[in-house]
Amino acid sequence: MMTVMSRVKLMLMMTGCRNIRISATAYAVDSRMMIIVCLVSGLLQSNSALASDIPHSCQRSFNYAIYLSGLHTGKMNRTENWQGKSAVITSKSEASILGIGTQYQQRTELSWSNNRNEWLTDSFHQQVTGFRSRDMQATFYNNGLESRVDVDGDIENYTSSQIPLRDVDTLAIQIRENLLAGRRQFALIRQASDAIEPYQFYVKDELTATIASLGEIQLIPVEQTGAEEVTYYFAPSMNYQLVKAHYHGMILQGVIELEHYVSSCDTMTES
Repeated sequence: MMTVMSRVKLMLMMTGCRNIRISATAYAVDSRMMIIVCLVSGLLQSNSALASDIPHSCQRSFNYAIYLSGLHTGKMNRTENWQGKSAVITSKSEASILGIGTQYQQRTELSWSNNRNEWLTDSFHQQVTGFRSRDMQATFYNNGLESRVDVDGDIENYTSSQIPLRDVDTLAIQIRENLLAGRRQFALIRQASDAIEPYQFYVKDELTATIASLGEIQLIPVEQTGAEEVTYYFAPSMNYQLVKAHYHGMILQGVIELEHYVSSCDTMTES
């Protein structure tokens, strides 16, 4: 029979945080904080326009609320600064349970590849502070097929034979690119801290949902299967921006929801 500690470790592995170690004395609160951090890093994605739609210089700002099993546990602020077909994306989140806080921040550099006609990650730097800290830096080469990953001084190299490796930000940008291109099914790979994680994506039929900050709105679900099962919800009326995402955990359910959005990039209706 699986112990409580084993279940905690399993949940952390499912969120992609294989390198986080939980002490026996702190797991009750600390593990929940790490799960929240990993949900944030895995769910809160950026959303670009198609390569041909982006002005020479513009900015997007997103504010999301974070929920864990129905409880409001934190917030996430993101900024995308675009210069033509490249961008720098910065994100920061704070989450708290029982008065104990954890912070997550990441800076991603990405660009459009004319060779592959895809968005590729150039590099990213991710930091988690609080109960359990980590400092992860990654650089990508050979049109995204190779990476060098440094986690707290431990360096590993990864390769993919065909599909480029991407961070979570660029992964979501490519999801949206494929959605706008009319693709209904596709495969992408995420660079995790100590592995590469292949995912399959399935575009579902449009539905009507209610978002607290937006009211009733039409959304297109995109289901992700693989090491992490996530459903992303994109809004056609907001230039296909991500307004909600749902992490389907075995025990815990994580949800993010857009609260505020400002953009000088989009030409379609925005909130």
